[in-house]
Amino acid sequence: MAKLVILTQVYENYGSAEKPHWKAKGGLNYVVPNFTQFNSAQAVVDSCRDQCEIDDEFYNEYIVDWYVVEDDYLTQDERNQLEFDGRITYPAKELVVVA
Repeated sequence: MAKLVILTQVYENYGSAEKPHWKAKGGLNYVVPNFTQFNSAQAVVDSCRDQCEIDDEFYNEYIVDWYVVEDDYLTQDERNQLEFDGRITYPAKELVVVA
C-alpha cells in the first residue's frame, strides 16, 4: 500500500476586505491512506481540492505540492511530535476520495 500526501500553503489577511494585507502562515499536510490509483494521482488530488482548499476574504489555503510515499511514512510534523512528545497527538488530516 501507499499514501498520497498533499501539501498546502496558508495565507491570512491581517487587513480588511477592502485593504488586504496577506501574510504566509505555513501550510498543512493531508493524506489519502491506502492509495492505489497511481496512474491517476493528479485526478485524485484534484478531486480532494474541496476538502483542503479555502478562499475567502481573510483566509486562503491552496495545494502547492503532492507526492506518493510508503504507507508507513510520517510527515515532518508527525515525526516532530514523536521526537518531542513521544506520541502523535495531531496526525495529518485524512481525506476521503469519492470514486
